[in-house]
Amino acid sequence: MHNIKHLLSVMMLFLVGSATSQTWLNDQGRTDLDPVLKPFYHGVASGDPLATQVIIWTRVTPDSAVTTVNVDWRVAMDTNMTNIVTSGSTTTSDTVDFTVKVDVTGLSADTWYYYEFSALGSNSLIGRMKTSPTGDNSHVRFAVVSCSSYEHGYFNAYARISARNDVEAVLHLGDYIYEYQAGEYSGNITGRDYEPTNEIVSLADYRMRMSHYHLDHDMRLIHQRYPFINVWDDHETANNSWTGGAENHSPGTEGTWADRKSAAIQAYFEWLPIRVPDYSDLERIYRKFSYGNLIDLYMIDTRIHGRDEQVGLTSPSLQDSSRSILGQPQYDWLVGKLDSSTAQWQILGQQVVMTPLELFGNPINADQWDGYPIERQVFWNDLKSKNVDNVVVLTGDIHSSWANDLPFDSATPYDPGTGDGSVGVEFVTTSITTPGISIPGGAALIMASNQHVKYVDLDQKGYYVLDITKTKTQADWYYVSTITSVDTNEAYGESWYTNDLDGFLTGTSTPTAATGSSATLPPLTPHELLISVDELQQSAVLFGAYPNPVDNLLLAKFYLYEASPVTIKVIDILGKEVATEVLGNLTAGLFYADIDLSALAAGSYIMVLETDRESFKRKIVKN
Repeated sequence: MHNIKHLLSVMMLFLVGSATSQTWLNDQGRTDLDPVLKPFYHGVASGDPLATQVIIWTRVTPDSAVTTVNVDWRVAMDTNMTNIVTSGSTTTSDTVDFTVKVDVTGLSADTWYYYEFSALGSNSLIGRMKTSPTGDNSHVRFAVVSCSSYEHGYFNAYARISARNDVEAVLHLGDYIYEYQAGEYSGNITGRDYEPTNEIVSLADYRMRMSHYHLDHDMRLIHQRYPFINVWDDHETANNSWTGGAENHSPGTEGTWADRKSAAIQAYFEWLPIRVPDYSDLERIYRKFSYGNLIDLYMIDTRIHGRDEQVGLTSPSLQDSSRSILGQPQYDWLVGKLDSSTAQWQILGQQVVMTPLELFGNPINADQWDGYPIERQVFWNDLKSKNVDNVVVLTGDIHSSWANDLPFDSATPYDPGTGDGSVGVEFVTTSITTPGISIPGGAALIMASNQHVKYVDLDQKGYYVLDITKTKTQADWYYVSTITSVDTNEAYGESWYTNDLDGFLTGTSTPTAATGSSATLPPLTPHELLISVDELQQSAVLFGAYPNPVDNLLLAKFYLYEASPVTIKVIDILGKEVATEVLGNLTAGLFYADIDLSALAAGSYIMVLETDRESFKRKIVKN
């Protein structure tokens, strides 16, 4: 028996073949496809900007049973892609899930560029990216985000950032995807279902979940408009992970942690525009970015690379000086970089809350830096002894908004009135969609028990804009009105800043504003349609067949532009049909179908997806 999952039935709001159709603008489910994007349905993205180079990314979806695809790329100064500054060619294959990553070099500093890809006779969307500045730099603005749980709602905050057009990069502090099975951790919103429906464990699972996220139109749009600088948190692998395991991993039923972690990391580097820091250590994600003499930005890993296992808050091991949240190699790298930096501001992008958080004198979350208090104090001691000033910590993970001073230690009394005794500040971004935390007594009790905590909002969803100048660094929180439906409304929340050399927070009711002119937004459709109208009138898209190679159960992911009978066939190397699944008459929408191949011998096959008008092929290997 086959098992088929229809993710979303949609009424098509366009005439197939229109080169300017943008049906996704009206798609409440956010999974509708526009045929003009063929074969780049997952959009484009850029990331890890340096002064002279930026990563550009896309994913190709071929119709035929090819295993490699040639891809051309171009970078220009204009949205018409006429003033080309550099170009090249590369290949992608099924070994990287047909994703494409190019590290474009030879660019000019502090410059907006536009880029596109071409493959299989079509152009991709045009993306926009910006290199980092060098030398004397006076102003930088980032959007800071984290925690986008697909099943808890719509990514309206991503859409609001896309519409701002006043930041130069997006800093994503982790939980880009979530690993749970459908319905396990969910807002139960119609049309916002996880795929695959099982908890993701294998490489095929993580690839499909990444693909599913990238088909969300708000995520595709924000990637098209801004470069991203990413770090992972736990849900890119499994909840409450550490270097040797995770709370949400059961070796007895889910295999080894090493295999699962490796699969998650491989899919992460395939599907995101991130530069691999060290090919000899693929678990390393920590790295540094410079924005002239104004900022050194350190994206660090408090989750996987060196973290020891979490212990209970009453465990004697909590005070063990050998326990680490960073691991010694990363700790030494970070302190060394901070000590040698000549930038004015030291910005740390990381995952979990650094400031002490207590109720009635007791810490409440051992997954945060509170679970590693000795290393935190050693780190703060190093900051103080090495005269590292203007430390600003950026944090995600906790699904709520916080503005915190970092009180040095009990021997250097912290004064909540003046900020004396603070070694730096921390801005915590809320989640894009993931539910907030419940703390008895709420924000009032938190702030009464932790006088270094200046601002708390436990519920609202959104992001903050981080505005950095020579005089101050300020975070402005913005909140969307809802996540349960597609909505364009947002509201300003609150602002906190730290002045140059202060090391503590001050509140203000005035948000910052961008200076200078904004770069032109890229168009919402490819600038030249290289395929014919007839080719646009296809009936379906076959995104892929997973896993490949396959042991027994193959999953086909496909999209129907129109209602059609669908059959999946498997053909051996002699051309004989060896397996057939008749799926019947299906409506328009996104589908996942299982095909049982357990009766087939090991070898190479062709999987064919047939509609009433055409067929699509993938080469598969049976173990």
